[in-house]
Amino acid sequence: MPENTRPFLQQCSERGNCHLSKALLRQTVILDYVGNKTLSDMQTKAWLEDEPNIAGNLQAVQLEITAAEAASDRTPGSVTLVAVGKAHLAGRSREALEAGHRVFGENRVQEAAGKWPALKEAFPDTQLRLIGPLQTNKVRQAMELFDVFETVDREKLARALAKEMDRTGLRPDCLIQVNTGNEPQKGGVAPEQADAFITQCRDEFDLPLKGLMCIPPVDDEPSLHFALLREVAQRHDLPWLSMGMSADYEVAIAFGATHVRVGTVIFGQRPAR
Repeated sequence: MPENTRPFLQQCSERGNCHLSKALLRQTVILDYVGNKTLSDMQTKAWLEDEPNIAGNLQAVQLEITAAEAASDRTPGSVTLVAVGKAHLAGRSREALEAGHRVFGENRVQEAAGKWPALKEAFPDTQLRLIGPLQTNKVRQAMELFDVFETVDREKLARALAKEMDRTGLRPDCLIQVNTGNEPQKGGVAPEQADAFITQCRDEFDLPLKGLMCIPPVDDEPSLHFALLREVAQRHDLPWLSMGMSADYEVAIAFGATHVRVGTVIFGQRPAR
């Protein structure tokens, strides 16, 4: 471990702040990778106050993705990091953009509408993905904002998206969300209905389907859900698997994830609403 990080690690440990200790370990990876650099007093203060080093976190997560790809004999660069800025102010997304990152996820249409038009104007090569539930009355607004829809999960929504695509001529890529845990509080088509819904979205609605997405139950072994999603995707020749978040994205990569959605370890804990 670089010598300059030891006092900081001790402070984190004394405070019992596991999140910051993990953040430091990520920072240590970066320090080892790019050479000897020092944490300034200002940087240390920011870490202790839970102000994320967004550029450093992005580099660290990308290094972990690269390592997970290698461990699973995946092609380097085959996994895309989707940085999730849910509930964070636009300034943090801008920091990530200024650090060179370009693929982002948002959960809410209204929040994205207040944050992303100006950011996309400044960084026009940005890809914005909707990873939260979409109400049919928000489809028109969402079509103006998002480049990818990851949560297609019911006939009414698929029909509304198809109608808006016909009206605008836009063809954003779509993923079907599968509720692999059959949790009533979550969106997503039930696994036993996924095959029929995929066929309907392709044949009846002509949606540009690219893949599947899932959010495993918090207390379940995620690999079981990732394996199920991969199996459904393979049956339908769907190339994209959006699965894996901050706590389990390395496992998801081992099961074929092409996109991992990471928020907390990049942007820090979400502010209280």
